[in-house]
Amino acid sequence: MARIFRQGSWKQAVESSRTKTKDMLLSNCTPPVLTMIRYTSPSKIKSMATDRTTATSPRRRPMSAFEARVSLVLALASQASYQSQRRKFLFDLANETTKYLFPKRSGSRDLEEALMAVPDLETLKYKVSRRKEGYEIREVEPYFVAETTMSGETGFDFNGASQSFNVLAEYLFGKNTMKEKMEMTTPVITRKTQPVMTKEGKWRMSFVMPSKYGANLPLPKDPSVRVEQVPGRVVAVVAFSGFVTDEEVKQRELKLRDALKKDAEFRVKESASVEVAQYNPPFTLPFTRRNEIALEVERKEE
Repeated sequence: MARIFRQGSWKQAVESSRTKTKDMLLSNCTPPVLTMIRYTSPSKIKSMATDRTTATSPRRRPMSAFEARVSLVLALASQASYQSQRRKFLFDLANETTKYLFPKRSGSRDLEEALMAVPDLETLKYKVSRRKEGYEIREVEPYFVAETTMSGETGFDFNGASQSFNVLAEYLFGKNTMKEKMEMTTPVITRKTQPVMTKEGKWRMSFVMPSKYGANLPLPKDPSVRVEQVPGRVVAVVAFSGFVTDEEVKQRELKLRDALKKDAEFRVKESASVEVAQYNPPFTLPFTRRNEIALEVERKEE
C-alpha cells in the first residue's frame, strides 16, 4: 500500500507542474523567443536594413529631369568631339603615311638612280636643260627657305643636324607669329657658306617653304631662324643614294668640279659653295634614299 501511495503522489506532483507551466504560457510573461516571432515582421526588417544603410552612406539629392537632359547632351557632345578628332587624326596619319609608302620616282640614268625614291610632297620647281655623263644641268625657279646656322664644324654631325632640324620643324609646325602649321616639303638643304672673318665657313640647314605662301610667310619666333628668298639660278647636280657623310660630300664635290672643267658650255661660278639636298625621312632604306650634290654654274664666255 505504501509503494502504491508513493506512485500516486508522484503522478500528482507531475500533473501539478504541467498545470503551472500552462498557466505561465497563457499569462503576460511570454518567453523571449515568442516575442521575436510576434513583433519582427518583414516590413520592419526592411525598414531596419534601410536605416543601417542610411547611417553608413550619405544621402544623394535626386537628379532633376532638366539636369539629366543637360548631362546627356554633354556626354553625347563629348563623345562626338572625341570621335571627330580621332577620325581626323587617323585620316591625317593615313594621308602622311601614304606619301612615304608610295613615293615618286624621278627620271634615272642608271640602276642606282632607278632605285631612288622621294616622298610625294611639294618640291623645288626646275627644268633639266641638259644631261651629261654623271651630272645634269638644271634651271631652278626662285623659292623661299627657312634657314638656321648649324652648330659644329661639320655639316652632317648627327647632334648638330638633329638640333637644326628640330629648330626648323618647330617653326614649320607653329612656332611662328601666325601660329600657322605649314606642310612639309622636299628637299632639306644643307650648304656651306663662304668664310668672311673666320678660316672656315659655317654650315646652314634650310627647309624649302610651301610655294602657296609666296613672300607672305609668317615670321619665326626663334631669332636663330631666318626666312629668305633664293633667286632663280642654274646648277649642276649629281644624285646618289645611301647616307650622307662629310667625307662623301667632299669626294662627290671634287668629282663634280673635275667633270665641269671639261664641260664646253658651263663652268662653276666663282662664289659657288656646295649644297646637299636630302629628300627622305630617316627610316628610309639606304639604297632607296635620294641625295643630291649641287654647284651653281654659269655659261662660259664665248
